[in-house]
Amino acid sequence: MNSDLIKIKSPYDRVSMLISAMIVLALMYWAKVIIIPVALAILFTFLLISPVNWLENHFIPRIPAVIIATGILLGLLLVTTFGVTQQITSLIDSYPEYEENITAKIFEYQELGRNGMIEKFQTVTERIENQLELAQKKGNSAPEIARDKEVVVPQPVKIVEEGPFSMSKLWSFAGPLLEPIANLGFVLVLVIFMLINREDMRDRLISLIGTSQLTDTTRALEDAGYRVSRYLLIQLLINCAYGLVVSIGLWFFEVPYPLLWGFFAALLRYIPYLGAWLAAILPISLSLLISPEWSITLKVISLFVALELITNMILEPLLYGRGIGVSQTVLLIAVAFWTWLWGPVGLILASPLTVCLVVMSRYIPNLKFIDTLLSDRPALSPVHRYYQRLLANDEDEAFDVLESHLANNQGSLASTFDEIVAPALALARADLYSSKLDKNAHKELVDLNNKIVNDLSEVTKDLTEKSISSAMKSRKKVLLMAARDDIDAIAVQTLAKLVDPDCLDVYVITPGVMVSEVVELIEKKSPDVLTIISIPPGGITHIRHVCKRVQSRFPDLRIIIGRLGLHDEYHDMNKQQLSQISSGSVEFNLGNIISKLKQLSTLD
Repeated sequence: MNSDLIKIKSPYDRVSMLISAMIVLALMYWAKVIIIPVALAILFTFLLISPVNWLENHFIPRIPAVIIATGILLGLLLVTTFGVTQQITSLIDSYPEYEENITAKIFEYQELGRNGMIEKFQTVTERIENQLELAQKKGNSAPEIARDKEVVVPQPVKIVEEGPFSMSKLWSFAGPLLEPIANLGFVLVLVIFMLINREDMRDRLISLIGTSQLTDTTRALEDAGYRVSRYLLIQLLINCAYGLVVSIGLWFFEVPYPLLWGFFAALLRYIPYLGAWLAAILPISLSLLISPEWSITLKVISLFVALELITNMILEPLLYGRGIGVSQTVLLIAVAFWTWLWGPVGLILASPLTVCLVVMSRYIPNLKFIDTLLSDRPALSPVHRYYQRLLANDEDEAFDVLESHLANNQGSLASTFDEIVAPALALARADLYSSKLDKNAHKELVDLNNKIVNDLSEVTKDLTEKSISSAMKSRKKVLLMAARDDIDAIAVQTLAKLVDPDCLDVYVITPGVMVSEVVELIEKKSPDVLTIISIPPGGITHIRHVCKRVQSRFPDLRIIIGRLGLHDEYHDMNKQQLSQISSGSVEFNLGNIISKLKQLSTLD
């Protein structure tokens, strides 16, 4: 992808981009009369693509398949609208039947509150008001003559025009009815043409974006189409099933108009988290009206609680799978935003519109901030999250990061150290060299990390794999050396815990030891291998100096160099810089070092 085409080169471009976004937002608000039907048509197109494809696969031509699918959709909408209207009208007409129950509930509430805190507070408030009124009457001793005078109230005069019936009166009555019908017709016609010519529309959109970005555009369209259509279809099925179960449950509890409440439950559930409880308010309120007892109300509440638990904890995780790729917290904010912008229609379109925005931002470099803010993917990698918690001196959460990674990697402490701890220590050393961390803060961070790693090693089961029998004829000796300071010493201590003590005798050289002392220790212990651990940045020069001195004195000694926490792109460069070591190897994680030591322990 040629990112230069959309790269923001100066702060003025950022300001112009912000102004453009504000203009687009204003147009979306003021032109919503046109944009909302188009957005609804796109929504229904996503919903009907799968049924139309199914009909085409069963030897029905495209145009008849599109007409059949849209006809079924229109029929369902009309039947649902008619049924809901009839139910609402019947509910309003039957309200007088429940007035006695309402009175009984109010009386019961008053009985519960009698002699309670609320009634006492009301009594005190009334006494204060009476005292204020008496004080005001004493201050106004002079009678007001104006109040005694008779006030003449002018009588309104209504002018009635007599004349022929005008078309303006007809339009004032029929206009509000024709507008939604016209919008519905426009949406259906637009859906039909979008379904028939969807390949042509896709090609035109790709051509508009540019063929130079064909790969990224295709991936973005496929990803957005898959996520949105799958989400809408599954959400529709879940909501319909939810509304059906609500209707059956309310019918079983003898709550009037169960189909109406099931419809509202299915519709309002498009609002994440809050929609189901907003829908529950209506049948709960009606259950309070139909009976003077509280048993039906408790049953209705239990029904909604059970359905929410089953839906949120079983059905949605099972059916959604990958999810829609949007953070749930952000989705609630998006619902509020689109509802403010477009009203009830924005409430329904909030999820698919937000998904499209997130997916497209993943393929446009200058919109990556949208993906960071809205996506459900972690904002920080485990390495940066762990390092940030170390900087914040948060031992508990830093330990949780390592423990979670350890659990996901089958309890491998070596993998956790290689993938999180070592890169975090490399970041700390880089910040120290660039003066972003002073020496005291760096020392505190290293000490905290050392404590966390030690605590983690205590809770880790089976740190070493006992693959070699302890009854060996000869034991190999390993000398572990930290290349420079305490950061390297942490890696050495971790490696020492991971090496099987039944197979190898391990000797650790503390950091800060002079090279001459290392040579003397090698001569004294006669190890089979020298392992030097270093965490970047830096350290290459010192390692080369140590290896040169050691090999000049002990040319047959095997040397293993561990460069931990290094990015993959620097592996070849490090191997080339350390290529002068003739009888050794360069490894970039603890796992490979442990494997090398195990191979050594199997040799006679």
